[in-house]
Amino acid sequence: MDVVHAKATEIEAWILLAREVEPLFGPMADNIDFQATLRQAIASNTAFCISSEPHGNNRELIGGVVISKETNEITWLAVSKKYRGKGSGQKLVEFALGMLNFQKNIFVQTFDKSVPEGTSARNLYSGFGFSDLKDGGLNPAGVPTVIMQLENYRGI
Repeated sequence: MDVVHAKATEIEAWILLAREVEPLFGPMADNIDFQATLRQAIASNTAFCISSEPHGNNRELIGGVVISKETNEITWLAVSKKYRGKGSGQKLVEFALGMLNFQKNIFVQTFDKSVPEGTSARNLYSGFGFSDLKDGGLNPAGVPTVIMQLENYRGI
């Protein structure tokens, strides 16, 4: 399973993944702005994903990541619940970092350490060398977040 550029034909799969993570991220799947931003990320080749092996004509979206080259950050990352803990998040983050400018600080907004459900995400980013920079406020789901920063990334 490789990380690949997301395709416009996969929008519905991305929307399903967004719906799955809404309890922690906030409303997205039915949000027109989110959908437009996702379509733009796919069109501008800043959205990447891992899909399952084909089952008939269907491929299931395992996880996806969106980056911003302008702000040098990972702007969205999600892995489907049934695929968590199997290395897909690590593959997505590693790929995303390779697409960003490692000569500058790289940023990500994730869950504050006070959020037990966010421990895996925090551990994932910490494993790459990210550290807490500042309070990120509450996300649209009302969950406390933090901005993490990666300095001097040299790859794994």
